[in-house]
Amino acid sequence: MFSMLNLSVSTFLSHLFVLVVAFTIHEFAHAWTADQFGDLTPRSQGRLTVNPLAHLDPMGSLLLLVAGFGWAKPVPVNPYALQRRSPAALMWVSLAGPLSNLIMALVAAIPFRLGVISAYDAEVAIFTANSHILPTVPQLLYTFIQINLLLMLFNLLPIAPLDGEKIAEYFFPPSWTRVLDSIRPYGPLILMAVVFLGVLSYIISPPLRLLMGLLVG
Repeated sequence: MFSMLNLSVSTFLSHLFVLVVAFTIHEFAHAWTADQFGDLTPRSQGRLTVNPLAHLDPMGSLLLLVAGFGWAKPVPVNPYALQRRSPAALMWVSLAGPLSNLIMALVAAIPFRLGVISAYDAEVAIFTANSHILPTVPQLLYTFIQINLLLMLFNLLPIAPLDGEKIAEYFFPPSWTRVLDSIRPYGPLILMAVVFLGVLSYIISPPLRLLMGLLVG
């Protein structure tokens, strides 16, 4: 947890840019996938667009600036319309968001893997962020990769209302899905406790470090 208001100008701008892009593409991916499965709900609600204004939630965006943690507006879908097309449709719609974050991270990592930019370049740019107003390319790309991976891992947690809960529901055996059903009403409270008690960092940090090492070096 961190407050974006306490960051340097260049760090603030890089985080703000990345989060707007990441949230927008994440939600658009949900909408597009639902549309492909024949659910016209996102289209009718104006969510089949890459316009950030259609996806950003005012309260979630404000909290993001103040506390470094926020959310976008969930894409409305019709589970019954999706189920008629395929039993796996809702799972794919849920997976589309985190998968879009992974794809964005992979694309942004190409300059690192090609040796055009090094992790050292990015670390220096981040360490000296106070010396420049606009973020440098290494700083921006590193932040882009890191935040997209963070959003992917966070959304894959099997806690309602995160995407991971619907993904887990599809793959878990019936006895496990009954457990998910029983705790679903308490999902938001569990999620808040996980975040604000600091448990989240212990869950996400190890896979995040591993993925950053693989993509950035």
